[in-house]
Amino acid sequence: MALDVKGKVINILPAQSGEGRNGRWEKQEFVIETMDQYPKKICFSAWGDKTSAVKQLTIGEEVTVSFNLESREYNQRWYTEARAWKIEKGNQGSGGSGHDMPPISENDIPPENNEDGGLPF
Repeated sequence: MALDVKGKVINILPAQSGEGRNGRWEKQEFVIETMDQYPKKICFSAWGDKTSAVKQLTIGEEVTVSFNLESREYNQRWYTEARAWKIEKGNQGSGGSGHDMPPISENDIPPENNEDGGLPF
């Protein structure tokens, strides 16, 4: 499930790293706040080579984050992660909020009256 969300970076958490059965791993988390009518804070994780993109972010910067949601079970409890796979700075990207509307052109506005003097619809 691939999703996009636009927001402003409000926190960049310290990088984490370690050794696992598949070798060395690195993870860095960051938090954005959406710019919707009712803003939401979302914490994303970036793994491996994606952490370099997080290191280039600054607090207050607008970004578009493409991410996947994933849930895992551990000891009969479920944990959900928003894993970023692409981070674009500024107003780039398509955004997934559904609030982006195309500009209105003159052809989109119906005439005030039709030939009969009635409503245009």
